[in-house]
Amino acid sequence: MNNVNTTRRSFLKTTVSGAAGFAGMSMFGGCQAAKNFFSSNPENRPNILLVITDDQGYGDLSLHGNPDLETPNIDDFGENSVQFTNFYVSPVCAPTRSSLMTGRYHMRTGVVDTYIGRAMMRSEEVTLAEMLKRLGYTTGVFGKWHLGDNYPMRPQEQGFDEVVMHMGGGLCQPSDYPGNSYFDPMLMHNGQWQKYHGYCMDVYTDLTIDFMKKNKDKPFFAYLATNTPHSPLQVPDEYLEQYSSLGLKDKTARLYGMVKNIDDNFARLMDVLKKQGLADNTVVIFMTDNGPCPSSIEDDRYMAGLRGRKGTVYENGIRVPFFIRRPGENDAGRKVEWPSAHIDVLPTLLEMCGADKAKNIDGVSLMPLLNNEKKSLGQRNLYFQWHRGDEPELYRAFAVRGSRYKLVQANGVEEDADFEHKFELFDIVKDPGEKHDISAAHPEIVKRMKDEYRQWFSDVSSKGYEPPLIIIGTKHENPVTLTRQDWRDTKGWQDEHIGRWYVENAADRKYQIKLRFPASYDNTGRAYLVINSQRYSLSVPAGLDEIIFTDIQISKGPATVKGWIQAGSVTNGVKFIDISF
Repeated sequence: MNNVNTTRRSFLKTTVSGAAGFAGMSMFGGCQAAKNFFSSNPENRPNILLVITDDQGYGDLSLHGNPDLETPNIDDFGENSVQFTNFYVSPVCAPTRSSLMTGRYHMRTGVVDTYIGRAMMRSEEVTLAEMLKRLGYTTGVFGKWHLGDNYPMRPQEQGFDEVVMHMGGGLCQPSDYPGNSYFDPMLMHNGQWQKYHGYCMDVYTDLTIDFMKKNKDKPFFAYLATNTPHSPLQVPDEYLEQYSSLGLKDKTARLYGMVKNIDDNFARLMDVLKKQGLADNTVVIFMTDNGPCPSSIEDDRYMAGLRGRKGTVYENGIRVPFFIRRPGENDAGRKVEWPSAHIDVLPTLLEMCGADKAKNIDGVSLMPLLNNEKKSLGQRNLYFQWHRGDEPELYRAFAVRGSRYKLVQANGVEEDADFEHKFELFDIVKDPGEKHDISAAHPEIVKRMKDEYRQWFSDVSSKGYEPPLIIIGTKHENPVTLTRQDWRDTKGWQDEHIGRWYVENAADRKYQIKLRFPASYDNTGRAYLVINSQRYSLSVPAGLDEIIFTDIQISKGPATVKGWIQAGSVTNGVKFIDISF
């Protein structure tokens, strides 16, 4: 455990439990004087409902001018909330979620990508849920976590009391329950698989409603993080028919149907808050995690005039809706133009609960803007970077968003990309569509922003990018199921790939280790298991899709685990490895 983050966690425990104030300075987050962390009347702390959708772009709302999509309930909420019109997130989902939970740039947290071991957040990071829990909040997450599926990185180790989640980055992905679907899904409930009935977004909404009702007499934090409208584009027929009847292409009709379902469920949430007497004491946020996914884009999908898509640092990859409604405030029609981001959500919510600013974060509280005390919090750069790979690289697929200008070097997104740097400069206030590169006319601005980016990159990379370790051999998770979501040293998670898991063994003991294969095979095969440098193998009779190795001794400390099967001419990586004692 890193000393800096150990200090952060220890500091949080002492300050929150001891009712002390705290303030913090980050090189890029600024500094403010501390206030008493507790509000004058702790019983009046507001509830928090945070709704974040998956791959819903800025243009996927009728409020933002979409001519085909109908989202009357989210529109109404937005029109009666404070709308942050220049709100930014990361180009892909797990980095956004780590920043949302910590108030820190994702590269500080260990999260650099979305899969193959690059989307695990270091367990020593202190989350919003942990901070609120120590203030007396009951916390729940429903849907997508995507920051680690194993101990000690699961939400239940990161401050959440109630957890119902799918695994990895989405339903039907390689880490998910075999044969799962958006309909009647198997979900992980506080560490155990459980069958649910209905469409996944409806299920998450039901669970969030039940959670809010159950905890209505004490402050709660409900984090509804749906995996819709992320692909695969599975949607109830009645929603699909509503948009296919308009003559829209299939992917567009499916995605719009999924968004319409989100809108209907959002109405259910607002209705429950009102009927339960919670609307006047609940902060509600609606946002999305990144721009539209390229695999879901047809040429008839509305893009609101923005350039790019999910996975890019152009506006349509990172600029998203962000609406916040505060209890007891008349915020209808208010818009904030100051560039804000995911890193600002945590300090803003903490200040609403009585705090000014947490320690060692990058974000700033947006309360002066929400309170209409200021129109701007001054010049500040926001930084965004994402590309495939184990470690971020300087000047690769990044953007700097200042108050007026935006510097973009968008090339190099794909794994092992062979690319040339192309630095573009946009007057983003006048040119939100990023159509006119003015870098040649302003080389001094390009140089300044490149220098500022380089300083930021050095700062957020100071801990390095060693992967967090999954811990085996504890009572907290037994068995431990290793999935392709978190294996490393490979280029993907398909059957032909063979990856390696990095783990920490908590005790010197013998284990039973089950290898589960992607299929059964017609030919007799041979299964291979490698623990560190020790190699084991067993014959696999034809027709079997798993094999168990018994009495496998693993010494206490760091270890690596790898498994595969050879059957005839086929060599496949395992689909799952279950380690139990």
